[in-house]
Amino acid sequence: MRAGWDWLKGPEPWTRRMLAGDLVLAGVLALLGLGVEELDNGSVQRMAASAAAVVLLTLARRRLPATTLIVASAVSPFLPGSLLVTVLLGWSAGRRIVGVGRAMAAFTVAFLAAVVFSVLQAWSDQRPVLVIVFSTLMFLAMTVMPGLASRYWSQRRTLLQALQERNGQLMRERVMVAGQARLRERQRIAQDMHDSLGHQLALIAVHTGALEVDPQLTGGQREAVGVLRQASVAAMHELREVVGILRDGAEAPLPAEEAQPAARGVAGIAGIVEAARSAGTDVRMTVSGRPRPLVAACDHAAYRIVQEALTNAYKHASGAPISVELRYEDDSLVVEIANGPAAGPGVGAVVSGGQGLTGLRERARLVGGMVHAGGTESGGFRVAGVLPYGAEPAGVEDIADDFGQQAQAQAQARGSAAQPPMDWAAVDKELAVGGRSRAGGVAMGCGIAFAAVVLLVIVIGAGVVMLVGSAGSAMISQEDYDKVRVGESEEAVRKALPDGNSFMTEGLDRKGPERPAGSDCLALLSSDDSGLTTNTVFRFCFKDGKLVDKQAYESEQ
Repeated sequence: MRAGWDWLKGPEPWTRRMLAGDLVLAGVLALLGLGVEELDNGSVQRMAASAAAVVLLTLARRRLPATTLIVASAVSPFLPGSLLVTVLLGWSAGRRIVGVGRAMAAFTVAFLAAVVFSVLQAWSDQRPVLVIVFSTLMFLAMTVMPGLASRYWSQRRTLLQALQERNGQLMRERVMVAGQARLRERQRIAQDMHDSLGHQLALIAVHTGALEVDPQLTGGQREAVGVLRQASVAAMHELREVVGILRDGAEAPLPAEEAQPAARGVAGIAGIVEAARSAGTDVRMTVSGRPRPLVAACDHAAYRIVQEALTNAYKHASGAPISVELRYEDDSLVVEIANGPAAGPGVGAVVSGGQGLTGLRERARLVGGMVHAGGTESGGFRVAGVLPYGAEPAGVEDIADDFGQQAQAQAQARGSAAQPPMDWAAVDKELAVGGRSRAGGVAMGCGIAFAAVVLLVIVIGAGVVMLVGSAGSAMISQEDYDKVRVGESEEAVRKALPDGNSFMTEGLDRKGPERPAGSDCLALLSSDDSGLTTNTVFRFCFKDGKLVDKQAYESEQ
């Protein structure tokens, strides 16, 4: 049985802020309800019951939207002070009841309860048709209209939330598509490099290998050719490594061949420094701190920084002294290469793509480090890199988007990590009822506004008619009062006078002079009275079928 009523529960849990707001709202509605009870001359017990009902219904509306709506519609005819809370409960039910069919069922049951109990409460007045019409208009104006407006607002908010969720999903898919495009471009570049540059390097290696064994060359020439062959072999190994990175998106393992030079890492820095010394370059290398192991990406980045800096020094500062320093700090490895100003004229035009330092900065960024390059005060040049010890390669960066960032910020502010994923099927089913298009949403809003205006006019007109009818049954003129004589039969007097069944005469017979003992009195208002603070009351008291007393007195409004 409990599971069958789960659909009546509200979607959100109670928080302190919600509880405080509901208590304040309940207090305001309870005070307004006490004012309504006072106008209706309600007893102290009825006032207390009305206030308690308002507070309980307001606090329970989030968890039991349909139940509170039905209960309020049933008790409002007996507790007029709880009538105002039906506006709030209609709004809450329209927003929180899931499913159009369930919402219609809840409002239908509430309507039947309001009409039936209103007829029962006013059964003694013998005006059931008027009570049914008035109850229907009041229910439409105070319950149905807030429910429709709330449901429209809730569907609009759900649509906006769904758009934000799907925009975030599209942004994530966009990032994935961009990453796949980069991978495809890497593969294309890798294929081009393998087909063109690899072929040229292979030709260089073959020709230099043939020259190295040529008997006509001197020993020095063979040594120079051997250096060229080793350089071409090393270039082929590096090309294979780069092609692996471009093709797979990760660092490729270094080939373990005997012809390969020293490992491409910190351990290989000493080798390229020694090779530079052998070529006649003044290079000094210092190492400070306790050596610590680096991950493969950082290790290779350190080697590339030194290699690129030495290459730039060869090209642009020929003959200048070069210093290479490795400092093992507490949290990172600092690689610094500095050269002085050029000692003589340059080597002439050199081949340079202008992207060496840019590539170093990108390589360092991918492992969480950085590279700085710039001139020195002595006219030389300095390249310094900071590489963390335990960094892992960075992933694909997210693409900046204002709407996506706003949606993400809003989701984090709402604590979306603790919320369940959105049920898209339920959202589509809910949105399909009222707003499949912008025109449909506008039409629904205009329809609600028009219906609200029409119902308001009907309610005001019905109230005016009832007020006029009530006034007609509660007022007589001074002339009519004078025509009635004490001693006439009760039947004749009552036929000549209105019945006095009106809220305008409620309790007036008890506010004047003392009534004759055992008499039954009829109190009417003067139609000639124009006072703003007092009313002239005509009272007729009957006993044993005759008029035994009539009084005219003033009563405060």
